[in-house]
Amino acid sequence: MSDSFISRSQISLASAQALVAAAVDHATNIGIAVSVVVADASGNLIASARMDDAPLGAMRLATDKAYTATLWQIPSGDLRLSSQPGGDDWGVTSTEGGRVVVYEGGLPVFSDSGLAGAIGVSGGTGAQDAECGQTAITAVIG
Repeated sequence: MSDSFISRSQISLASAQALVAAAVDHATNIGIAVSVVVADASGNLIASARMDDAPLGAMRLATDKAYTATLWQIPSGDLRLSSQPGGDDWGVTSTEGGRVVVYEGGLPVFSDSGLAGAIGVSGGTGAQDAECGQTAITAVIG
């Protein structure tokens, strides 16, 4: 391949669906109802699900958690403290049309060649959302 192009890994549809299923399974096991989104490295949706009885706003939050994780290539919750008034990232939540979310539950997914996408989970506490996402990544991606 020419040096003029960059080779990137991408989450396949099958893997995205498996990530969604694994997150839903874990949420069921811990007794919560969530929405789950898997996005590509640009933050665009690949696969999603909203469990029965998940909060109505959870899908939008899960989408924006995944988007935030791809945009900054860090877990969305890592921005929580630094985005408070006076913090190094103060004002970050007003960027990207308000789509940057600083709650836990958005996790980037990396491959050997860099960012491949992200998973966003919303519906439980931030810690529960992050746990569902990380459990899914570990089960499907390794």
